[in-house]
Amino acid sequence: MAQWLQMAQILPTQPDEVSSLYTLNTLPIEVRHYAAAWIESQRWEDFALEKLEQESQAQVLLDQIINVLQLLAQQNTNVVDRMKLMQISRNMSMFQQQPLQFAVIVRDILRREKVLITRYQKILSRDKNQQDVDHLELKVLEVQEIRKQMHQLQEELNWERQNHESLQQGSFQQNGMDPPNTELQRLQKHIQQLEFKVNTMSTNHFQLLKDCVDCLDCCQTGFISKLKAWRCEQHKAAIGLPFDDNLNPLQTWCEQLLAMNGKLRQELMLIGDQTLDLQERLRQLLQTVIESSLVVDKQPPQVIKTQSKFSTTVRYLLGEKVAPGKPVVLKAQIVNELQARNLGGMLGENVAELINNSAILEHNTTSKSTCATFRNMSIKKIKRADRKGTESVTEEKFALLFSTEINITGCDTPYRIQMISQPVVVIVHGSQDNSAVATIIWDCAFSEPDRVPFMVPERVSWRMMYNTLNSKFTSEVQTKHNLDQYHQHFLAQKIFNNCVDDFSNMMVSWFQFNKEVLPGRTFTFWQWFEGVIELTKKHLRTYWSEGLIFGFIGKQHLHLILQNSPNGTFLLRFSDSEIGGITIAYVSATESEYGGQKIQNIQPFTKRDLEIRSLGDRICDIDDIMYLYPACPKHEVFKKYYSEPQVPTTAGYIPVSLQTKVGMDAAPNITPVAGSPHGSFSMEGVQSSNMAALPENSHGGFRVDATAASKIGSLSKSPHGGFPVLDFQQSFTSQEMPDNILENPASPPIFNEQIPASNMDIDLDSILETLNSSEEFCSAAKESH
Repeated sequence: MAQWLQMAQILPTQPDEVSSLYTLNTLPIEVRHYAAAWIESQRWEDFALEKLEQESQAQVLLDQIINVLQLLAQQNTNVVDRMKLMQISRNMSMFQQQPLQFAVIVRDILRREKVLITRYQKILSRDKNQQDVDHLELKVLEVQEIRKQMHQLQEELNWERQNHESLQQGSFQQNGMDPPNTELQRLQKHIQQLEFKVNTMSTNHFQLLKDCVDCLDCCQTGFISKLKAWRCEQHKAAIGLPFDDNLNPLQTWCEQLLAMNGKLRQELMLIGDQTLDLQERLRQLLQTVIESSLVVDKQPPQVIKTQSKFSTTVRYLLGEKVAPGKPVVLKAQIVNELQARNLGGMLGENVAELINNSAILEHNTTSKSTCATFRNMSIKKIKRADRKGTESVTEEKFALLFSTEINITGCDTPYRIQMISQPVVVIVHGSQDNSAVATIIWDCAFSEPDRVPFMVPERVSWRMMYNTLNSKFTSEVQTKHNLDQYHQHFLAQKIFNNCVDDFSNMMVSWFQFNKEVLPGRTFTFWQWFEGVIELTKKHLRTYWSEGLIFGFIGKQHLHLILQNSPNGTFLLRFSDSEIGGITIAYVSATESEYGGQKIQNIQPFTKRDLEIRSLGDRICDIDDIMYLYPACPKHEVFKKYYSEPQVPTTAGYIPVSLQTKVGMDAAPNITPVAGSPHGSFSMEGVQSSNMAALPENSHGGFRVDATAASKIGSLSKSPHGGFPVLDFQQSFTSQEMPDNILENPASPPIFNEQIPASNMDIDLDSILETLNSSEEFCSAAKESH
């Protein structure tokens, strides 16, 4: 019940926001209070309204919480509380018809609690930091006040000493006798009192100065720690973890520390040489805060392709304290892993030729930030280190090092400051991008905050890996629909190639993640998972967010949950054998005379397929599928994803539509045209789906809309499949062919029924792009080997 205890602390400060979470129609606050321990011991996060198979599990939890409330009511000695708990337990029976809704309500409340707790802790942290700085400022003010009082007392003491000397000398010169004892004694006593006060104040002043330096040291340690935490969160943001990039609070904190340091140095200089130790401490603290205030505000892309432009922004938190005059110019250079470990020494030769690697530090009065923006940097050449074993070029990490010399107002000497970026991987061709991203993800997810650059563990726990996959998937797809326990189990089975039930204590290696190809496949786990992310992000985001895609599920589990479903029941799952594909698994009748059922998987739809025709329209096309598992009519669930009927154009063209066909209906009908000496063919159903290999697991056939086809007339029987082309009035014989064609006859066309028409489309842009990048590809291949 640790979460509820934290909520109880927030309640007095934010009563309205907290109480709005708990209503009589959802989860009354009394239930949350009395049953806190039981509620927090259950697994609510996995529940979702679209997972109707969880209804029995939700029913069990609902019955249990009602029993818990009744038991608590019997044990409660307060009559009012007892009656209230009994009434609440009776009211909760309204969820008996919808237990899954109750489970989702509790899940959402617990989620919102965590958001409130995180926000409250950040506020507390900021308040604590501000309280420490405010306390330091009060101490410094006290030091200054004591120094002023000491100065006044010292002046009074000097005056009294002068009076005492004058009285002694004047009386002796006039009478040749000692001055009156009473007056001299009074002055002496007063002088002694003043000297005692001055000495006492001086001791207190010095001790208070020492306390102030200690307090400044503590505050600055907190600042450095927060700055490191900010950088760490910025690093983790690459895998989708939340990150607040606002540097303004840190800048204000940094400026306050610099100001306090300056005031304390002035106080110590007024005292003299007896404070040399404190002066040295302040000098070191000043140097640390000045050198730590350079921050890479906008990191460069962590995968950089040579000859490509990229940008980055560096911010100096003490920008308003930079001495006016000479502009501050920042220089950037690429460093390798060995150089990154030796930043304090000589870096040696440059490992890369970096273009546009300088920028001026400029102050923005509106945002009160001082930044240097490198807008058009580019890596022209890169020099790689010797690789070890099976290490590839996409596993080698570099970084950008930013450095400059800066003068701060109030400081005598300039400071040489530098800051290193997050690790980057340099590639020479787009084909290396996937493996480079895998290197970055492993680094961002599993590196320690104060590591030696750029050390990462070779193995991590499956729990850490799963959390990383979930964060990366939800952030890239931009969805709040997380991966669940079924997805986790399937992913674990896939990466470990193991069918055990409990993977929680197993370790995942870098080789399993992106070095070893999956059994029976030609790709690694990360290549497959990244393909799913790209497909979902571009074409399936709303389907996934609404829970319409089951997603990550193995065939064994698939058969288990569909085995008792009626014919036509289907679910959507990511292809296990193809990168970036989604398939439809559905229940159909067997061809046996004895009846029975079988589960079939339609050939996966890829990104290219869904660009041609959306998933919703394809589901609408296929008559064999009728109910989205468990029993949702497809036209109710997917209706909003269907395209609107084409409106006839005014240009005189006949409208054409595409339609997905499954099974033998999608097979192309290719027959020779009688009487043709050159083997003309008639093609019907021009987009086949590997019918020879997968007669019942295919998709993708397209047909011309029947209405449109009827209007085409004689063209519908054209050897060109119904498309309008020029027909010759008489046979085109070889005697009429130009000589240059007869001299260089082309090979006759070969039609392969096993090749889908989607694979026969000519993409001129892709061909040109491939030709243009062939030189880069050769460089990448040479570099990889």
